[in-house]
Amino acid sequence: MKHPRDKRRDSRPQPPRKGGAAPVQARDRVERPQERKPEPQRPAPRQDHQAEPKAEPRKLVRREGALPAERLPLILEVAPNDDYALLDSGDGQKLEQYGPYRIVRPEGQAIWQRALPARDWDRVDAIFTGDTDEEGLGRWRFPKAPLGETWPMRHDGLHYQGRFTSFRHVGVFPEQATHWDHMARLIETAKRPVKVLNLFGYTGLASLVAARAGAEVTHVDASKKAIGWARENQEMAGLASKPIRWICEDAMKFVEREERRGSRYDIILFDPPAYGRGPKGEVWQLFESLPAMTDICRSILTPKPLAVVLTAYSIRASFFAIHALMRDTFTGMGGTIESGELVIREKSAGRALSTSLFSRWVAQ
Repeated sequence: MKHPRDKRRDSRPQPPRKGGAAPVQARDRVERPQERKPEPQRPAPRQDHQAEPKAEPRKLVRREGALPAERLPLILEVAPNDDYALLDSGDGQKLEQYGPYRIVRPEGQAIWQRALPARDWDRVDAIFTGDTDEEGLGRWRFPKAPLGETWPMRHDGLHYQGRFTSFRHVGVFPEQATHWDHMARLIETAKRPVKVLNLFGYTGLASLVAARAGAEVTHVDASKKAIGWARENQEMAGLASKPIRWICEDAMKFVEREERRGSRYDIILFDPPAYGRGPKGEVWQLFESLPAMTDICRSILTPKPLAVVLTAYSIRASFFAIHALMRDTFTGMGGTIESGELVIREKSAGRALSTSLFSRWVAQ
């Protein structure tokens, strides 16, 4: 799968900078161009959009029927492992281990004191410093030796590419691993073909987990750079032959089109930003746009769906808000709505660092 530390999901539109530059897409992780070695030719990611008349706002009507069962609060926890560990946190920062590298990044929710001594925090490979906004002014400092832009990482045997980006992220959100494991179990136990839709898919770890488990995957993200990164991860993971459609498109436009086409999915993941812009300037505001997208996600499920998983970062709301939305949306569908928080368990003092809210509908 972040508060003031994570302006990628700031819910307020950002004013243009000098020179009139428009705000960049939230979470879409803009980086300055860098010199890179030529790469082999590969098919261009599918541009799955055509000029169409602007759609009227979706009219939402509350459905009749029984509300799904509910399970809450559900706290889904990621513990330290060989691939990733939250070593310590405090004073507005977190100390993490990503494979061979120890990294320090801002963490607005770490309002407690550090548990490890200063020597452990000083013995790191990379520190994110400076302005952390989406315009790319953040900087990585390398205390030991300069490191390359990218490096190999791993999740549960899947190899992928980490990257020191100017917006502080490294290409993976470890707290999402609990959702990925749950999804993989659903796919493997279904004993039938399963179609997965991954909206706001970023660098593709969820898509790769689903494909490895045997699903046919459609991955949608509005950032061409993120799509390119995800395709690189597919090759690194040795899953190039797996059926994954990579689509660079505004997520709302894509699901609206899928609804008109009659396309259907067994599992839908969506991890929207609080605020963002699509490739053609489409504006996403979480509280305004989320109800319609959730409603469409229900409408594009197969007759025997498995799950719909919603994750929400950096919003000023309780998980009860998205829980009520999901429960209302899936009225009459049966199943259970499970809602709560995603947390990472710290290795040093055992504290839990909350990273996001979530709500998911599960058929059984």
